[in-house]
Amino acid sequence: MSSHPTSSRRARGPASPERQLQRQAERRARLIAAAIEVYGENGYRHSGVKQVCEKAGLTQRYFYESFSHSDELLVACYDLITQALLDDIDRAAQAAGSDSTARGKAMLLAYFHALKDQPKAANVFLVDIRGISPTVDQAIERTLKAFAQHVARTVLQPDNLPDEMLQAGVQGGIIHIALHWIANGYTPSVEAVADIALKLSSVLLTDTPAR
Repeated sequence: MSSHPTSSRRARGPASPERQLQRQAERRARLIAAAIEVYGENGYRHSGVKQVCEKAGLTQRYFYESFSHSDELLVACYDLITQALLDDIDRAAQAAGSDSTARGKAMLLAYFHALKDQPKAANVFLVDIRGISPTVDQAIERTLKAFAQHVARTVLQPDNLPDEMLQAGVQGGIIHIALHWIANGYTPSVEAVADIALKLSSVLLTDTPAR
């Protein structure tokens, strides 16, 4: 009987294409999560690829595996945060029932609570983000348009949606209310600022004919 142990270890070959894609997606997610923290702490303009990679625990070559430049990473962060916010206000609307005014108020409360609860992220992705590059500005406009349309569809009946320009105007007004609120140190209260924004939003809650 042989006294030599039989090794069960085998030489590892290259990972499968599916596993490689999974690992790349995981690294990309780590970079986005790290960037949100770094940008929130330092501001986008004072943050670099090296800082983000160090926060993510990855070398810089993995940054360029997923992103061609920092603006692309910023857009990815912005998209992730706005989608999370959209999910939050959707849940708030669903919990508020079927009344359009109650749904609108619930969505606005969720929106302003999210800004106040994450002030660093709010400052970066609402205040500092504009004017960084045409690519970033286009992403903002695309997201705001989709956001306004989604909110209108959630609050109103599908056959009673207002003109897209009106939706954009109300959404822009809410953004400016939020910017003013942030600049004033989140004063007045969330409840009060939501009521102010609801007054503006009431134009969407009227029986505006479909266009």
